[in-house]
Amino acid sequence: MRVLILGASGQLGSELTKTFADHQLFVPSHQELDLSQPTARAAINQLAPDLVLLPAAFTNVDGCAIDPARAFRENTLGPKYAALACRDRDIPLVYVSTNEVFSGNSQQAYSEYDQPAPINAYGRSKWGGEQAVLQHAPNVFITRVAWLFGGQRNFVRTIARLGRERLQTGEPLRVVTDEVGTPTHAAEAAWAIRQLVDSNIPGIYHVVNEGACSRHELACAVLAAAGIDLPVEPISSAEFSRPSSPPPFSALSNNAAAAMGIRLRRWQAAVIAAVAAIDEPTE
Repeated sequence: MRVLILGASGQLGSELTKTFADHQLFVPSHQELDLSQPTARAAINQLAPDLVLLPAAFTNVDGCAIDPARAFRENTLGPKYAALACRDRDIPLVYVSTNEVFSGNSQQAYSEYDQPAPINAYGRSKWGGEQAVLQHAPNVFITRVAWLFGGQRNFVRTIARLGRERLQTGEPLRVVTDEVGTPTHAAEAAWAIRQLVDSNIPGIYHVVNEGACSRHELACAVLAAAGIDLPVEPISSAEFSRPSSPPPFSALSNNAAAAMGIRLRRWQAAVIAAVAAIDEPTE
């Protein structure tokens, strides 16, 4: 099978290249195939894929708030062009979305059946992408992920690095307690996406590890896994000035994939594995 991965150099995309390595892969760079341009549709058709995986996105949340027009081009229009190409060829599309399509006002983890209501530019642009692919592509897998870690630059690796640095200086870490989500190992998310594709059952899926925690709880778990005895000072997000605000509670529950037997382990175990895999925590 000819598999096109758009965004193959990113955190999840790089894992997808490993997970689908038994197929013929096409992994164009952003310069080679700019998804935000209308010409992307023809470019995708020219490659003649049998499957398109779309983890590519403008994921800088603050950057989206500063430049919402770019967020719209890359996160809404880009997926639309990919979806149109998939419609031309009558092939499936896997669109990777985010927990930030939800408002954060829930008291329990969001299911695949809850109605999105994004509160920031990033979430709105990704929700727009979801609607675009559902409207224009014939066979769509929407796979929402959250708080990805493992491999490249991410919160877990950053905390491990800062923990070692602060251990030398004696300074505590300061991490917010009022942002709750579902930490998810990128390699495990890629595995789950492969299982979904092989199932040939399109739909909306939450591809996340089990459980939920605050950023503060996650930081404490990372330090514990790394064997770093360092205080983590709890603070509120109001103490940070930033262009965008994340949903305060955006934990996701995996119901649809789990019903098919596709489950990821609890986030704590995934964090321990990811920390153990960090050879040199440098960025």
